[in-house]
Amino acid sequence: MTMHIRSAIGEAMTRLRNADVAGATAAIQQALAGRPDQAPQRPGTVEGDRAGSKAHARRGLGDILQSLRTERARFAEQPGTARHQPAPADEDGRFRSRSFRNAAGSLAYKLYVPADHAGRELALVVMLHGCTQDPDDFARGTRMNRLADEFGIVVAYPHQPGSANAQGCWNWFDPRHQRRGAGEPAVLAGLAQELAAEFGIDRERVFVAGLSAGGAMADVLSSTYPEVFSAAGIHSGLPHGAATDVMSAFAAMKGNAKATAPAKANGTRQIIFHGTADATVHPSNGETLFARARARDDALAELMTNAVVNGRHVTRTLVGPAHGPAITEYWLVKGAGHAWSGGDRTGSYTDASGPDASREMIRFFLEN
Repeated sequence: MTMHIRSAIGEAMTRLRNADVAGATAAIQQALAGRPDQAPQRPGTVEGDRAGSKAHARRGLGDILQSLRTERARFAEQPGTARHQPAPADEDGRFRSRSFRNAAGSLAYKLYVPADHAGRELALVVMLHGCTQDPDDFARGTRMNRLADEFGIVVAYPHQPGSANAQGCWNWFDPRHQRRGAGEPAVLAGLAQELAAEFGIDRERVFVAGLSAGGAMADVLSSTYPEVFSAAGIHSGLPHGAATDVMSAFAAMKGNAKATAPAKANGTRQIIFHGTADATVHPSNGETLFARARARDDALAELMTNAVVNGRHVTRTLVGPAHGPAITEYWLVKGAGHAWSGGDRTGSYTDASGPDASREMIRFFLEN
C-alpha cells in the first residue's frame, strides 16, 4: 500500500471519529483518484501548504483495491494509527491546564506535578508533541507522567494550536521560529524559565524533548537556548536549520536537506531516537543530528553496541569522556517507523515494541 493511501485511510479514520463523514469520504476519494497531494500530513509534516508539489501518477482502481485487500490487516496494526482515548486522569489536580505569556507571544499548556513533590529535588521536562497531537494524547502515548512520579519530574506539555499551524505542528522550518529572542523558541524558553523559578528547579535539571516536528523544535531550543535547557531528547526529528520554508521542509523530511546549522559549540547534551523504517522523517536526519553533536569534540571516545530490546534490534552509540555522562546518545531502532519507541498504544504515533524512549531519555537527562 502506498504512503498516500495509508495517509488517506488514517485521515478518514480520524474524521469519522470526529463525525466528519463528508471529510472522510473526500479523503478516500482523493486517494483513489491519485491525488496524494491532498492527503493530510503525519506528525513530522509542515502546515497544509501544497504549493508547487507534483501529483503522483494515477493508479488503476483495481490495483488500489487489491492493495487495500492485501494491506488492510497490517495497516490496522501500524503503530502510527491514532487511538484517541479519554484524557489522562487528573491525578487529584496534578495534571492541569495553564497558560503562559511573555513579550514573544503566548501559549496554553498542561502541567503535571509529581506526587509528594514538596520534599523532592525536582527536574523539569518540556514535552513538545508532533503534528495533529495535543498534550493529553502526547502524555498518554509517552507515559511521561508515570516517570514523573517515579523520578520527581515536573512535566510541561505546550500546545500548538491550529491558529499557529494548520496541522498543529511547531514551526521548526520557519526562519521566524528558528532564532533566539523571537517566535516559538522565545516563548518556550520563557515558559521553561518561569516553571523552573516557580518550582525551584536548578538550570542543570531543565530539559526538553519532542517527537517529529516537536523533536525538530527541541533541537532549535537546544541550539538557541543552551543556558536554559541542559539536555534535549529528539525522537524522529530534524536538525536545526534543515529547512527555511515549506518546500525545503518537505525535502528535509525526505532526507534532502538543503541547509544545516553548524556543529553545536554549546554544552547541550542530546539523546536521539530514530527508526530505520521511518517513512515520514528520513532516518538520515537522525544521523545528521548525531554527527553534529559528535563534532563538538573529536577527542571524546565513541562506543557502539548492538542489542535486542523488547524484540527490536537496536544500535546504540554513545560519545563522551572516559569518566562522566555521555554528551550524546544515538539510538537507531531497526524496523521502527514514525512513532514514539516503547510508547503506550492508547496514544497516537506510538510503537509499543522496542526500547522505552521515555525512560531512556529520563535516565540520560539525570546523568549529571
